Amino acid sequence: MTSANSMTSKQTTRFFVIPFLVVFLTSCSSLSSLKFWDNDNFDSDEPRPLQNISSIKSIKINWDLSFSGENYLGNFVPAFSADNIFFADSTGQIKSFNSNQGKINWEKKVNSLSSGIASGFGMLVVADTDGNIISLNQADGSILWSVNVKGEVLAPSVISTKLVIVKTGSGELIALDRNTGEIVWSYRSKLPTLTIRGNSSPVIDDDKIYVSFDNGRLTVFELDSGFPVWDGAISYVGGTSELENLIDSDSNPIVEGGLVYTTNYQGALNIFDIAQKRSVWQVEASSFYSPLLIKGLIVLVESGSNMKSYYAKTLQESWTSDEFLNRQLSNPIAFDGSIIVGDFEGYIHIIDPLNGISIGRKKISKKPIKMIISRSKSFYAVDESFNLFSLSI
Repeated sequence: MTSANSMTSKQTTRFFVIPFLVVFLTSCSSLSSLKFWDNDNFDSDEPRPLQNISSIKSIKINWDLSFSGENYLGNFVPAFSADNIFFADSTGQIKSFNSNQGKINWEKKVNSLSSGIASGFGMLVVADTDGNIISLNQADGSILWSVNVKGEVLAPSVISTKLVIVKTGSGELIALDRNTGEIVWSYRSKLPTLTIRGNSSPVIDDDKIYVSFDNGRLTVFELDSGFPVWDGAISYVGGTSELENLIDSDSNPIVEGGLVYTTNYQGALNIFDIAQKRSVWQVEASSFYSPLLIKGLIVLVESGSNMKSYYAKTLQESWTSDEFLNRQLSNPIAFDGSIIVGDFEGYIHIIDPLNGISIGRKKISKKPIKMIISRSKSFYAVDESFNLFSLSI
């Protein structure tokens, strides 16, 4: 069944700026220079040098594996099932390996891929550069089905008991039957004229799908039918140029405690109440990443790599830090009671969430750290050259 918004046959026209400007826009350090982030003591275009710290926690590399391709967007992340990790690179190499030793279980080669891997209910899902959604068996990597969705898919899909939910770069949300790959329903959002190549994934919670789109809006759907339940603006445009009105939301919504936490670029940190179906608090912010909820705080890595935190109960500002200004920080994660981030020089940083002070640091790569994800007693970092590291504290 197809929702009402996708009934129209008219395709939304989307323009991307010329190639050198696209490269400019996809660089976090360049994007940060568009607004907000001047500092009196440092050149606003220069990364802040690292200062000496008092190291309280240390980082251990458990193992690392090298893959192929270039991970510029940082949208290739590992997926998990029990003690197994699944990882795919942009060349189409897919591997299953043990999370403890990094020992390979099986490997599979498919077409070049545009986004990372999803895992759930005994299956894996990847998307190739031709718009094919490919489902594989977790046990041996055999292909279960493949279907073309006629659009580039930059965000990892999500898998439910019945459906595979895919978000395309053209603003379309598509639900595929988990067993056959047939389209069950679809929804097309209205795109702005100018966008960043967004890679936010849908989030499934309590039979609802929460999705942030390139137009800077959060939309909530019924999982089975695709019917839009409610939506709201994360922020509104207020500039006079297309660049100033660029408010893509490239971060996944965080659903917790009856609230939805959202961010977007050149926009806001916005909290929506699910029961009231509306925004209940927002503050001006610019971020590519989801906010981090840790120890009663909401922590945000801004697009210029400043960090801010707010008390979750009062929503008052707690601390701010410009220690990593222009260091192109990765997404933040919570691990072992601390905040973990990576930077453009291949460092992993440990930060005390209560005061924003660095308490540990280790250089693990010569390349920028693009994405970090935690799992059980370890966390995993992926750099720009598709090196995957298993780390612990």
